[in-house]
Amino acid sequence: MMGKLLGNRYEILEKLGGGGMSVVYKAKDKFLNRLVTVKVLRHEFVSDNDFIRRFRREAQAVASLSHPNIVNIHDVGQEDDTHYLVMEYIDGDNLKNFMRSNPDLPIEKVINIIRQVCDALQHAHENNIVHRDVKPQNILITRDQRVKLTDFGIALEASTGTISNTQTVMGSVHYISPEQAKGITPGPQSDIYSLGVVLYEMLTGELPFKGEGPVAVALKHIQEQPELPSKINPALSKDLERVVMKAMSKEPQNRYQSAKQFNYDLQQVMGMNIKDADEDYATQVLPGSFQPDDDIEDQEDESKPQKSKKALRLVILASLLLLSLLSGAALALFNFLNVPEVEVPDVQGLVAEDARVVLNNVGLKSEMEKVYNNEVEEGRVIAQDPEPDKKVKQGRTVKLKVSLGPELNTLPDVRNQTLSDAKIILHNAGFNKYKHEEKFSEEVEAGIVIGQEPLPGEYPKGTNVKLIVSKGPEKKPVPMPKLIGLYFEGEGEKAKELLAKFNLIPESIEYQQSSSYLPGQVISQNPPAGTDINKGTGVSLVISEGPGPPIRGAEVRADIPSDGKEHQLKIFVHDIRGLEDPVYISTHSPGEVVVKTINYYGTAVIEVYIDDQLVRKRELF
Repeated sequence: MMGKLLGNRYEILEKLGGGGMSVVYKAKDKFLNRLVTVKVLRHEFVSDNDFIRRFRREAQAVASLSHPNIVNIHDVGQEDDTHYLVMEYIDGDNLKNFMRSNPDLPIEKVINIIRQVCDALQHAHENNIVHRDVKPQNILITRDQRVKLTDFGIALEASTGTISNTQTVMGSVHYISPEQAKGITPGPQSDIYSLGVVLYEMLTGELPFKGEGPVAVALKHIQEQPELPSKINPALSKDLERVVMKAMSKEPQNRYQSAKQFNYDLQQVMGMNIKDADEDYATQVLPGSFQPDDDIEDQEDESKPQKSKKALRLVILASLLLLSLLSGAALALFNFLNVPEVEVPDVQGLVAEDARVVLNNVGLKSEMEKVYNNEVEEGRVIAQDPEPDKKVKQGRTVKLKVSLGPELNTLPDVRNQTLSDAKIILHNAGFNKYKHEEKFSEEVEAGIVIGQEPLPGEYPKGTNVKLIVSKGPEKKPVPMPKLIGLYFEGEGEKAKELLAKFNLIPESIEYQQSSSYLPGQVISQNPPAGTDINKGTGVSLVISEGPGPPIRGAEVRADIPSDGKEHQLKIFVHDIRGLEDPVYISTHSPGEVVVKTINYYGTAVIEVYIDDQLVRKRELF
């Protein structure tokens, strides 16, 4: 790959590393004159559609994200059988190597790194992207210690969770969440668990769980509690330890519910000022506005009679105010208790504005909530509260649900997708009612969608979708060809050609000595010739090892007509070899007598043709 120019633009400079499905290179963008990182799918996976989909998913996932702590993707392309992603070049190293080079990082720097990853995950989760493989190898550290989260190769939109294939556990087992280890679709809390493991490793220098193999480690994530970080590193505070253990709780609901909350507690541990934490997570006590005034002195020079008069006036004013309030309350209570009752009219099915008028005419107010509905026409009332015919006080507000009509979703094109992928795509697009039928197809392999009803377009949410799925080519029986006497080895291998033509498989081959068949010829076959069989059927053959019948010779005479014209002479021999081409062919003068010695094996039939007309046939024993 060194020196190769991808897309007539990206010149490969050096190999940076590689993973299970791709190799990463440093390259130069010739158009923009800048360094980039190029990730190339390994060649052993270019024919694996699942790997190609996962490879492209990374571009799709990261393309929807824009954050200073996430590696940007610039371009995606394919050249011949080379699939590649072009990403932002990071001048630095991954966190795993960074930890090895800096084993005694101050706690402040550790928390700063994890907080930056929290920011990246918060942005991804807000955009419905779950990373699913958070580990030090996927966290890059630039030379100025800016953090960049990368490798969204197995990232998944959070909305696909209920239907995606969870039979294969994805991610690195030392950082995997318990739910991923169980094969349950991961959510944002899985990323938080994995980041908690990274924090544990950075603070202690050790992984929380180790085992003899991946399965043993995965089981520990599910069943065991890690050793407290302070047991390994006594310098850790209890507050920081609580943060780590909460992030690594076995149950997702017991972890931080967002990366933002995780970030908040890390800031708290460092004693930082918090301004942007979730409102439902951090309750802040604001400072009071009362300040005592020490300069105020008691006014002792005022006489007691003056104080008494002022007090009396205050009592009178307070009494009048209380009397006024009581009178107003009594009047309001009287008016409330004496409001006439009306019967709520039935406005369901009416146009919203007409319903409002009907309610106003009987002294009722209205409040509208607009919702999507597949059955009720847009702008008409679906339901009301209180219900029709119920008696209520005049002035009561009737809540109306008004139809916005059917919610239209874009039905995607799922043709040429596997059936499982098509169902996931439809589910994510809001079409959860689908069925499929299978049809034979000579062009498309089994399991691929070859048609859909309705075709892609805008349709109401919940529309039924019918998928037509290929069953592959129809297996039609064919007659078993005759192989006996044909060469399986040597002399053109005609038997092998017929087997390949009918897609038949030589399952069992035996060799026997034979005085009737020449070496390499088929002595017997099973199934017998003419039997109806399906393509792909296994065939048993017995092949001759010789010596076969002895070779014999016979003189063949041909008299060329004396008509003044030249004539073509052909001699055919049909013996154990089953020859179809003439053993002799030539042009002769008129009146010429031709005598030829012809060799044959065993018994034979010799035919003589002049100008393609049979003039003699002879059987030899």
